[in-house]
Order: sequence, then structure tokens, then C-alpha cells
Amino acid sequence: MTHYEERLDKDLSRIRKHVSDMAGLVETSIKNAMHALQTGNKQLAAATVLGDHAVNRAMRDIDQLCHRFIALHLPSAGHLRLLSSVIRANIELERIGDYAVTIAREALQLAMPPSGNMANELERVGSETQLMLRQSIQAFNELNAGMARSTMVLEEQMENDLDIIYAELMANDDREAVKNLLAIFAVFTQLKRVADQAKNLCEETVFAATGDTKAPKVFKILFVDEDNSCLSQMAEAIARKNYPGSGFYTSAARKAAGKLNPVMLQFLESHGISTTELKAKTIDLTPLELTTHHVIVSLQGPVKSYFENIPFHTTPLEWDVGQPPAGEENDETTRRLEELYREIALQVRDLMELLRGEEAP
Repeated sequence: MTHYEERLDKDLSRIRKHVSDMAGLVETSIKNAMHALQTGNKQLAAATVLGDHAVNRAMRDIDQLCHRFIALHLPSAGHLRLLSSVIRANIELERIGDYAVTIAREALQLAMPPSGNMANELERVGSETQLMLRQSIQAFNELNAGMARSTMVLEEQMENDLDIIYAELMANDDREAVKNLLAIFAVFTQLKRVADQAKNLCEETVFAATGDTKAPKVFKILFVDEDNSCLSQMAEAIARKNYPGSGFYTSAARKAAGKLNPVMLQFLESHGISTTELKAKTIDLTPLELTTHHVIVSLQGPVKSYFENIPFHTTPLEWDVGQPPAGEENDETTRRLEELYREIALQVRDLMELLRGEEAP
């Protein structure tokens, strides 16, 4: 084997390894989303939503590797066919990751997990779907055409099963309402997908004409607690200091305190964080303003206790960091604030690395 052939095989193996890793992320996302939906596990649902950012980064990495491979090696025949399949599979895996996010967001919206016959059907169809996905990934990784053909048969069986489920829904006493709801939901879903693809097309147009690439996403994050006098203020300050280029950060309270915790203010100043413009704020957001937030983090109690309705595309998180210290400054209150600062800083770091990656600015 020549040096060039070794380089080609090495680059191709690298691409296939990236695809395999991304497929593993997607498979885990679907598994976790379904488990969250079936069990009412809100924390797992939120983690699944946030984990999609890693899937999106993996997709971009694979896309770059494929285009670099084509430019460098000018592949033909079998190699070109494989690269073409990888590029399409990359897009399909990313879309499956999006579907996992939608399932997880539905889990966050439901007051109670599905029950009765519908829960049983979800369990059965979910298991069959995950089996088909697992076999499809294995077939692609191994380039096993026989396994791929046998797996495709499962889709026809599943389509027939879904027809039966839809028929049962239509047999509901209020079947006209169910029918209309499903129809409207389907229309809005398709319109949203059209809009998403149109946006992608515009971004490709800008790149082709100017060379400008899509700017990294900046996330809007709201920290809440009972009185906005300490914990949420500290979280906002840490996020602003450590990740100024990754998000817009605010904090608010169920009912704002008359003044901020003076020990917390002194503590932040000692860590190089200016407190001159800080003040306690009560949550005062319209439903439309609330929808602009990507993440809402509660540092005291569940997010749903602060908001009657959490927007579908907003991810609620709950950080159980404990109570802030009360009283005047002394060794004990300082020690407690140090503990809180470290814990919140770690939580903020994990969140921003999920959203923007390990190099989050």
C-alpha cells in the first residue's frame, strides 16, 4: 500500500468513526427521550434537549471532514459513493436527533406520563423504532446490505401498526376534535420544517456569495429563585464573567427582596465581579418574552412553580445547590458562599459546554 493509499484509508476511517460516534449519540437521545416521556422524568427530558447541541456539533464536524476528504483525495467510484452516503446519513441522523428533542419537549409539557392503552402502544412502537434504528446504524457502520434490506421491512410493519393506532384514536367519542387537533398539529409541523429548510438555504446562499459562515448561537438564559437576593444573582454574575460571548443572562425572583444579600455582594466584589448595577427583580415577563429564553434555571424549587406555562422550546432546569447563608459576614458565611460559588460555577460550566461546546467563549 502506498503512502497516499494509507492516508486515504486513515482519513476515511476517521470519517466513519465520527459517524459511528454521532449515531451512538442519536440512539441514546431517542432512548432517553422515550424513557423521559414514559416515566415523567423531567430532568432526563431536559438533559436530552440540551444534549442535541452535541449532535449538531458532530454533524458539522462530519460535514467538514467529508468536504475536506473530497477536496484532498478527489474520490471516485466506491469511495465517492460512500462519501455521498455518509453526507446523507449525517443529515438523517441529525434529524433523528431533532425528533428526540421534540419527544423530550413533549415530555416536559405533559403534566402526567401517558397511561393505559396509549402507554402500552407507546412502549411497543417505541421499542420497535429503537430496534430498527439500532439495526440501521449497525448495518451502515458495517456496510451490511443484507441487514439493511431486512431492517427496511420493519418500517412497513410499523406503518401498518400506526394505522391501527390512528384508527383507535379516531374511534374516540370526541373523534372529530382529535382528528382536527392531529391535522392542525401536522400542518404546523410541516410549516415549521419548511421554514427551517428555507433558513438553511438562505445561510448556504450567504456562504456561497460572501464566504461568511453561520455565527455561533448565543443563548438567552434566565436564573430564578425566591427573592433574587443571592443565588440567582450569583449564577447570573458567574455566567456573565465566565461565558460573556455565549449568552445573554438575567435573573429574577418570585418576589424580589428589598435589598441584596450584603455578604454576597462583598463576596462577588472579592472575586472581581462588579455589583454596582445589581438589584433584586421580580419576574415580569409576558408570554411572548418568556418564549425568547432558551433555558430557565431554578435555584430554588421546580421551574413550574414560577411559571404556569413553560414555552415548548424553552428548557427548564433545576439546580439543587442548597440555601444561601443568612446573617453578617464571618468565617462560616464566607465558607458557605465559597461552596455555593463553586457549585454554581460547575453547573454553569456544564450547561454552557453542552450548549456551545468545550471551547465556549
